Amino acid sequence: MRLALLLLCLPTAALAAGELKLATWNLEWLIAPEALQGLRASCTPEGVRPPPNARAIPCDVAAKLNRGRADFDALARYAHLLDADVIALQEVDGDDAARLVFPGYRFCFTGRRHVQNTGFAIRPGIPFRCGRDLTSLSLGGSVRRGAELVLYPGDSRELRLLSVHLKSGCGSRLLDDRRKECAALSRQAGLLEAWIDAEAAAGRPFAVMGDFNRNLLRDEGAARDASGARLRFWPEIDDGEPPEADLSNTAAGERFVNCSMKQAYRGYIDYIVLSRTLAARLVPGSFGRVVYDTKDAVRRKLSDHCPVSVRIRAPAPAK
Repeated sequence: MRLALLLLCLPTAALAAGELKLATWNLEWLIAPEALQGLRASCTPEGVRPPPNARAIPCDVAAKLNRGRADFDALARYAHLLDADVIALQEVDGDDAARLVFPGYRFCFTGRRHVQNTGFAIRPGIPFRCGRDLTSLSLGGSVRRGAELVLYPGDSRELRLLSVHLKSGCGSRLLDDRRKECAALSRQAGLLEAWIDAEAAAGRPFAVMGDFNRNLLRDEGAARDASGARLRFWPEIDDGEPPEADLSNTAAGERFVNCSMKQAYRGYIDYIVLSRTLAARLVPGSFGRVVYDTKDAVRRKLSDHCPVSVRIRAPAPAK
Protein backbone atom coordinates (compact mmCIF):
# COMPACT_ATOMS: atom_id res chain seq x y z
CA MET A 1 0.00 0.00 0.00
CA ARG A 2 2.79 2.46 0.88
CA LEU A 3 4.47 1.78 -2.46
CA ALA A 4 1.24 2.59 -4.30
CA LEU A 5 0.91 5.86 -2.39
CA LEU A 6 4.46 6.91 -3.13
CA LEU A 7 4.06 6.14 -6.80
CA LEU A 8 1.16 8.55 -6.95
CA CYS A 9 3.51 11.28 -5.69
CA LEU A 10 5.92 10.99 -8.59
CA PRO A 11 6.10 13.99 -10.94
CA THR A 12 3.89 13.77 -13.99
CA ALA A 13 5.42 13.46 -17.43
CA ALA A 14 5.45 16.51 -19.63
CA LEU A 15 2.05 17.16 -21.13
CA ALA A 16 1.56 16.26 -24.73
CA ALA A 17 1.10 19.18 -27.09
CA GLY A 18 -2.50 20.37 -27.12
CA GLU A 19 -3.37 18.94 -23.70
CA LEU A 20 -4.58 20.84 -20.66
CA LYS A 21 -4.17 19.49 -17.13
CA LEU A 22 -7.00 20.46 -14.79
CA ALA A 23 -6.94 19.90 -11.03
CA THR A 24 -8.81 20.78 -7.86
CA TRP A 25 -7.43 21.22 -4.35
CA ASN A 26 -8.95 22.33 -1.04
CA LEU A 27 -6.02 23.87 0.89
CA GLU A 28 -7.69 24.01 4.34
CA TRP A 29 -7.69 27.56 5.67
CA LEU A 30 -4.72 28.71 3.60
CA ILE A 31 -3.80 32.16 4.94
CA ALA A 32 -0.54 34.08 4.49
CA PRO A 33 1.42 34.36 7.77
CA GLU A 34 1.17 38.16 7.91
CA ALA A 35 -2.61 38.07 7.53
CA LEU A 36 -2.93 35.25 10.05
CA GLN A 37 -1.13 37.27 12.72
CA GLY A 38 -3.74 39.99 12.49
CA LEU A 39 -6.59 37.48 12.59
CA ARG A 40 -5.25 35.58 15.59
CA ALA A 41 -5.69 38.57 17.88
CA SER A 42 -9.44 38.63 17.23
CA CYS A 43 -10.10 34.91 16.69
CA THR A 44 -13.50 33.47 17.49
CA PRO A 45 -13.64 31.30 20.63
CA GLU A 46 -15.20 27.84 20.52
CA GLY A 47 -19.00 27.99 20.58
CA VAL A 48 -19.17 31.53 19.22
CA ARG A 49 -20.44 31.94 15.67
CA PRO A 50 -19.26 35.11 13.87
CA PRO A 51 -21.42 36.85 11.23
CA PRO A 52 -21.41 34.88 7.93
CA ASN A 53 -19.16 37.24 5.98
CA ALA A 54 -16.96 38.39 8.86
CA ARG A 55 -13.21 38.38 8.34
CA ALA A 56 -12.53 36.12 11.31
CA ILE A 57 -11.20 32.65 12.05
CA PRO A 58 -11.86 30.18 14.87
CA CYS A 59 -9.20 30.19 17.60
CA ASP A 60 -8.54 26.47 17.14
CA VAL A 61 -7.77 27.06 13.45
CA ALA A 62 -5.44 29.94 14.39
CA ALA A 63 -3.50 27.57 16.63
CA LYS A 64 -3.61 24.40 14.52
CA LEU A 65 -2.89 25.95 11.12
CA ASN A 66 -0.31 28.56 12.07
CA ARG A 67 1.86 27.47 9.15
CA GLY A 68 5.55 28.26 8.99
CA ARG A 69 7.94 28.49 6.08
CA ALA A 70 8.58 24.73 6.05
CA ASP A 71 4.84 24.03 5.82
CA PHE A 72 4.35 26.35 2.85
CA ASP A 73 7.46 24.93 1.19
CA ALA A 74 6.02 21.43 1.55
CA LEU A 75 2.71 22.49 0.02
CA ALA A 76 4.57 24.20 -2.83
CA ARG A 77 6.51 20.99 -3.41
CA TYR A 78 3.27 19.03 -3.83
CA ALA A 79 1.95 21.76 -6.14
CA HIS A 80 5.09 21.25 -8.25
CA LEU A 81 4.46 17.49 -8.30
CA LEU A 82 0.89 18.18 -9.39
CA ASP A 83 2.20 20.28 -12.30
CA ALA A 84 -1.27 21.33 -13.45
CA ASP A 85 -2.18 24.10 -15.87
CA VAL A 86 -5.35 25.21 -14.05
CA ILE A 87 -6.19 24.38 -10.45
CA ALA A 88 -9.57 25.06 -8.85
CA LEU A 89 -8.85 26.15 -5.27
CA GLN A 90 -10.95 26.17 -2.10
CA GLU A 91 -10.41 27.62 1.40
CA VAL A 92 -7.80 30.14 0.25
CA ASP A 93 -7.48 33.72 1.51
CA GLY A 94 -6.75 35.21 -1.91
CA ASP A 95 -3.67 35.83 -4.04
CA ASP A 96 -1.09 36.40 -1.28
CA ALA A 97 -1.78 33.01 0.29
CA ALA A 98 -2.04 31.17 -3.03
CA ARG A 99 1.27 32.61 -4.27
CA LEU A 100 3.12 30.85 -1.44
CA VAL A 101 2.01 27.49 -2.86
CA PHE A 102 1.86 28.34 -6.58
CA PRO A 103 4.71 30.80 -7.27
CA GLY A 104 4.55 32.23 -10.76
CA TYR A 105 0.90 31.37 -11.34
CA ARG A 106 -1.87 33.91 -11.83
CA PHE A 107 -5.08 33.88 -9.81
CA CYS A 108 -8.79 34.55 -9.78
CA PHE A 109 -10.69 34.50 -6.46
CA THR A 110 -14.15 35.36 -5.24
CA GLY A 111 -14.57 38.68 -3.48
CA ARG A 112 -16.01 37.27 -0.28
CA ARG A 113 -14.69 39.14 2.79
CA HIS A 114 -14.42 35.85 4.70
CA VAL A 115 -10.99 34.18 4.50
CA GLN A 116 -12.38 31.03 2.86
CA ASN A 117 -12.62 31.84 -0.83
CA THR A 118 -12.88 29.71 -3.95
CA GLY A 119 -10.87 30.50 -7.04
CA PHE A 120 -8.27 29.35 -9.54
CA ALA A 121 -4.53 29.24 -10.12
CA ILE A 122 -3.61 29.55 -13.81
CA ARG A 123 -0.25 28.73 -15.35
CA PRO A 124 1.36 31.68 -17.20
CA GLY A 125 0.81 31.65 -20.93
CA ILE A 126 -2.78 30.39 -20.82
CA PRO A 127 -5.23 33.11 -21.91
CA PHE A 128 -7.98 33.63 -19.34
CA ARG A 129 -10.49 36.02 -17.89
CA CYS A 130 -11.73 35.99 -14.31
CA GLY A 131 -15.47 35.45 -14.43
CA ARG A 132 -18.19 36.57 -12.06
CA ASP A 133 -18.74 35.34 -8.54
CA LEU A 134 -21.62 32.87 -8.48
CA THR A 135 -23.03 34.54 -5.38
CA SER A 136 -26.25 32.53 -5.45
CA LEU A 137 -24.33 29.48 -4.19
CA SER A 138 -23.48 31.40 -1.00
CA LEU A 139 -27.15 31.26 0.09
CA GLY A 140 -27.24 34.89 1.10
CA GLY A 141 -23.61 35.02 2.18
CA SER A 142 -23.80 32.18 4.71
CA VAL A 143 -21.48 29.81 2.79
CA ARG A 144 -18.94 29.95 -0.04
CA ARG A 145 -19.54 31.50 -3.46
CA GLY A 146 -18.67 29.82 -6.74
CA ALA A 147 -15.79 31.24 -8.80
CA GLU A 148 -16.00 31.37 -12.59
CA LEU A 149 -13.02 31.23 -14.94
CA VAL A 150 -13.08 31.66 -18.71
CA LEU A 151 -10.20 30.03 -20.58
CA TYR A 152 -9.26 31.20 -24.10
CA PRO A 153 -11.85 34.03 -23.96
CA GLY A 154 -13.17 35.10 -27.36
CA ASP A 155 -11.43 32.14 -29.02
CA SER A 156 -12.97 29.07 -30.65
CA ARG A 157 -11.41 27.10 -27.74
CA GLU A 158 -13.30 29.09 -25.08
CA LEU A 159 -14.52 27.06 -22.12
CA ARG A 160 -15.94 27.87 -18.70
CA LEU A 161 -14.78 26.46 -15.38
CA LEU A 162 -16.53 26.80 -12.02
CA SER A 163 -14.77 26.26 -8.68
CA VAL A 164 -17.15 25.26 -5.89
CA HIS A 165 -17.03 24.46 -2.19
CA LEU A 166 -20.47 23.23 -1.21
CA LYS A 167 -22.14 22.92 2.17
CA SER A 168 -20.80 20.19 4.46
CA GLY A 169 -22.83 17.99 6.80
CA CYS A 170 -24.97 16.11 4.28
CA GLY A 171 -22.41 13.79 2.74
CA SER A 172 -24.63 10.76 2.24
CA ARG A 173 -28.10 11.60 3.58
CA LEU A 174 -31.05 12.29 1.32
CA LEU A 175 -31.49 15.97 0.55
CA ASP A 176 -34.95 15.99 2.15
CA ASP A 177 -33.40 15.04 5.50
CA ARG A 178 -34.47 17.39 8.30
CA ARG A 179 -30.91 18.52 8.94
CA LYS A 180 -30.38 22.16 8.03
CA GLU A 181 -27.17 21.17 6.21
CA CYS A 182 -29.17 18.96 3.83
CA ALA A 183 -31.69 21.74 3.22
CA ALA A 184 -28.80 24.07 2.33
CA LEU A 185 -27.17 21.52 0.02
CA SER A 186 -30.52 20.90 -1.66
CA ARG A 187 -30.83 24.60 -2.43
CA GLN A 188 -27.27 24.62 -3.80
CA ALA A 189 -28.12 21.65 -6.04
CA GLY A 190 -30.84 23.70 -7.72
CA LEU A 191 -28.62 26.76 -8.05
CA LEU A 192 -25.71 24.77 -9.48
CA GLU A 193 -28.04 23.05 -11.94
CA ALA A 194 -29.23 26.47 -13.10
CA TRP A 195 -25.62 27.48 -13.86
CA ILE A 196 -24.99 24.18 -15.64
CA ASP A 197 -28.16 24.46 -17.72
CA ALA A 198 -27.35 28.05 -18.73
CA GLU A 199 -23.88 27.07 -19.94
CA ALA A 200 -25.25 24.00 -21.71
CA ALA A 201 -28.02 26.00 -23.40
CA ALA A 202 -25.38 28.45 -24.67
CA GLY A 203 -23.49 25.52 -26.23
CA ARG A 204 -20.36 26.18 -24.18
CA PRO A 205 -18.17 23.31 -22.90
CA PHE A 206 -17.67 23.57 -19.15
CA ALA A 207 -16.40 21.87 -16.01
CA VAL A 208 -17.45 22.09 -12.37
CA MET A 209 -14.49 21.47 -10.07
CA GLY A 210 -14.04 21.45 -6.34
CA ASP A 211 -15.10 20.20 -2.94
CA PHE A 212 -18.67 18.93 -3.20
CA ASN A 213 -18.70 17.65 0.41
CA ARG A 214 -20.67 14.66 -0.85
CA ASN A 215 -19.84 11.24 -2.25
CA LEU A 216 -21.35 11.74 -5.69
CA LEU A 217 -20.29 8.28 -6.84
CA ARG A 218 -22.74 6.71 -4.37
CA ASP A 219 -25.49 9.25 -4.99
CA GLU A 220 -27.65 6.85 -7.00
CA GLY A 221 -31.40 6.70 -7.46
CA ALA A 222 -34.18 9.12 -8.28
CA ALA A 223 -33.39 12.83 -8.18
CA ARG A 224 -36.78 13.68 -6.67
CA ASP A 225 -39.72 12.04 -4.96
CA ALA A 226 -43.30 11.93 -6.25
CA SER A 227 -44.02 15.36 -4.78
CA GLY A 228 -41.03 16.95 -6.53
CA ALA A 229 -38.83 17.28 -3.43
CA ARG A 230 -35.10 16.84 -4.10
CA LEU A 231 -33.61 13.58 -2.83
CA ARG A 232 -30.18 13.22 -4.41
CA PHE A 233 -27.59 15.71 -5.63
CA TRP A 234 -25.90 13.97 -8.57
CA PRO A 235 -29.06 12.86 -10.42
CA GLU A 236 -30.44 16.37 -9.94
CA ILE A 237 -27.57 18.09 -11.75
CA ASP A 238 -26.86 15.29 -14.26
CA ASP A 239 -30.16 15.28 -16.12
CA GLY A 240 -28.81 15.67 -19.66
CA GLU A 241 -31.10 18.59 -20.43
CA PRO A 242 -29.87 20.47 -22.44
CA PRO A 243 -27.68 17.77 -24.06
CA GLU A 244 -24.39 19.47 -23.04
CA ALA A 245 -25.56 18.95 -19.42
CA ASP A 246 -25.00 15.19 -19.80
CA LEU A 247 -22.23 15.21 -17.20
CA SER A 248 -19.26 12.92 -16.55
CA ASN A 249 -17.61 12.53 -13.16
CA THR A 250 -13.94 11.87 -13.91
CA ALA A 251 -13.53 9.89 -10.65
CA ALA A 252 -16.06 7.27 -11.77
CA GLY A 253 -14.43 3.83 -11.84
CA GLU A 254 -11.22 5.10 -10.24
CA ARG A 255 -9.69 3.51 -7.14
CA PHE A 256 -10.03 5.67 -4.03
CA VAL A 257 -6.77 6.53 -2.26
CA ASN A 258 -6.50 8.53 0.96
CA CYS A 259 -4.24 11.59 1.07
CA SER A 260 -1.98 9.96 3.64
CA MET A 261 -1.66 6.91 5.86
CA LYS A 262 -3.18 9.01 8.66
CA GLN A 263 -6.57 9.15 6.92
CA ALA A 264 -9.30 6.53 6.76
CA TYR A 265 -11.88 8.07 4.43
CA ARG A 266 -13.82 5.78 2.10
CA GLY A 267 -14.57 7.88 -0.95
CA TYR A 268 -13.89 11.04 -2.89
CA ILE A 269 -15.64 14.33 -2.25
CA ASP A 270 -13.32 16.43 -4.48
CA TYR A 271 -14.32 16.10 -8.12
CA ILE A 272 -13.79 17.32 -11.66
CA VAL A 273 -17.13 17.09 -13.49
CA LEU A 274 -17.11 17.59 -17.25
CA SER A 275 -19.81 18.59 -19.72
CA ARG A 276 -20.53 16.26 -22.63
CA THR A 277 -18.14 18.01 -25.04
CA LEU A 278 -15.29 18.17 -22.54
CA ALA A 279 -15.83 14.54 -21.50
CA ALA A 280 -15.29 13.51 -25.12
CA ARG A 281 -11.88 15.23 -24.92
CA LEU A 282 -10.81 13.52 -21.68
CA VAL A 283 -7.47 11.76 -22.07
CA PRO A 284 -8.09 8.10 -21.10
CA GLY A 285 -6.26 7.00 -17.97
CA SER A 286 -5.31 10.56 -17.02
CA PHE A 287 -7.13 10.71 -13.67
CA GLY A 288 -4.59 11.11 -10.89
CA ARG A 289 -4.12 12.09 -7.28
CA VAL A 290 -1.04 13.53 -5.61
CA VAL A 291 -0.84 12.13 -2.08
CA TYR A 292 1.32 13.09 0.87
CA ASP A 293 4.38 11.28 2.12
CA THR A 294 3.69 9.93 5.62
CA LYS A 295 6.54 11.94 7.17
CA ASP A 296 5.19 15.16 5.68
CA ALA A 297 1.67 14.32 6.82
CA VAL A 298 2.94 13.88 10.39
CA ARG A 299 5.41 16.76 10.58
CA ARG A 300 3.90 19.42 8.33
CA LYS A 301 0.66 21.39 8.39
CA LEU A 302 -0.56 20.46 4.93
CA SER A 303 -4.29 20.07 4.20
CA ASP A 304 -6.96 17.48 4.96
CA HIS A 305 -7.51 17.31 1.19
CA CYS A 306 -5.06 16.54 -1.61
CA PRO A 307 -5.39 17.30 -5.33
CA VAL A 308 -7.10 15.26 -8.01
CA SER A 309 -6.44 15.96 -11.69
CA VAL A 310 -7.25 14.97 -15.26
CA ARG A 311 -6.00 15.91 -18.72
CA ILE A 312 -8.17 17.01 -21.59
CA ARG A 313 -7.33 17.52 -25.23
CA ALA A 314 -7.54 21.20 -26.09
CA PRO A 315 -8.77 21.90 -29.62
CA ALA A 316 -6.54 23.88 -31.93
CA PRO A 317 -7.46 27.55 -32.40
CA ALA A 318 -9.48 28.39 -35.48
CA LYS A 319 -7.41 29.64 -38.41
